[in-house]
Amino acid sequence: MNPDRIIAIVNQKGGVGKTTTSINLAAALAAKNLRVLLIDMDPQGNASTGLGISRAEREHTIYNVLTEHLPIDDAIYPTEVENLFVLPSHVDLSAAEMEIGNAEGRTRLLRNGIEAAQTSFDYVLIDCPPSLNLLTINALSAARSVIVPLQCEFFALEGLSQLLQTVEMAKTSINPALAIDGVMLTMYDRRNRLSAQVAEDVRKHLGRAVFQTIIPRNVRIAEAPSFGQPVTTYAPKSVGAKAYFDLADELIKKHRNRN
Repeated sequence: MNPDRIIAIVNQKGGVGKTTTSINLAAALAAKNLRVLLIDMDPQGNASTGLGISRAEREHTIYNVLTEHLPIDDAIYPTEVENLFVLPSHVDLSAAEMEIGNAEGRTRLLRNGIEAAQTSFDYVLIDCPPSLNLLTINALSAARSVIVPLQCEFFALEGLSQLLQTVEMAKTSINPALAIDGVMLTMYDRRNRLSAQVAEDVRKHLGRAVFQTIIPRNVRIAEAPSFGQPVTTYAPKSVGAKAYFDLADELIKKHRNRN
């Protein structure tokens, strides 16, 4: 795996479009003929379901990787989207934090698994749980960069400083190579003056750290998971799909420039 292309998608607040972004950005990158692995680190397993991997199919999951040191290669499932693979989650993952809490190297379990993997990918995206727990710390330890989805709602900036402090703490203590790719605005409603105000405030506070691409509120994005598909295949010509294709282009360009 390319160690420079492992991205944790993280926000300790729920309902900000984190899993939706994980699914659709992964699919948009895969559509550009890149091999992509999405690691579902959320015990709810919504990223796995949203890519058509039913709970009954998940014989091996990230839980087995973290608690039993199962090789990642044995827990990767292909999806209906060409070039896109998923390492699914399971509800048992909610107990993993207690099981690995006293394990030696407990913050590096995911990183060790990724480094030992034989399967090659151009991008690895990690969908983190909506909390700053040991699972999230494992993701920050394994990642080379972070994307923070931020909902265009009234309390958008609330909690962001704590999250950025956590990223800095991870950089200082466990992963000096960690960088922030950027903050991305989600659920933008152009008919709503508040959305425009929030976007303006976020850009004023964070400047270049904010992606130019904004993800709109879009019914096709909301419908797609119930069909086990990303919006990029469910409704590829929708404004939602276009936004994620644009985000993929922006991310690829950002990484090229960094190198």
